[in-house]
Amino acid sequence: MAGTFELFADEDSRIRFRLVAPDGTVLAVSGQYRDKDQAAAAIKDVRECAGTGLIRDLAPAHALAKARAPRRPHQVRPFISNKEKSLGAA
Repeated sequence: MAGTFELFADEDSRIRFRLVAPDGTVLAVSGQYRDKDQAAAAIKDVRECAGTGLIRDLAPAHALAKARAPRRPHQVRPFISNKEKSLGAA
């Protein structure tokens, strides 16, 4: 299912749009436009470009490493008493 572009007026009374996923998640928010016609033209450009757009990675490498590194689950080790480890006679 496709997302929805919503036109709205921001706190400066300028026109903006946002792309909203079917579940209501806001995926993107535009910059400001003087009127609805300019915003509609920008939406048209986004529609044409987004499906074929490449990804340019500008994030620092250490930020990606943190994001990708899975957390290791806490390991529980069985308890071994000193008596079990003992090799000598008691």
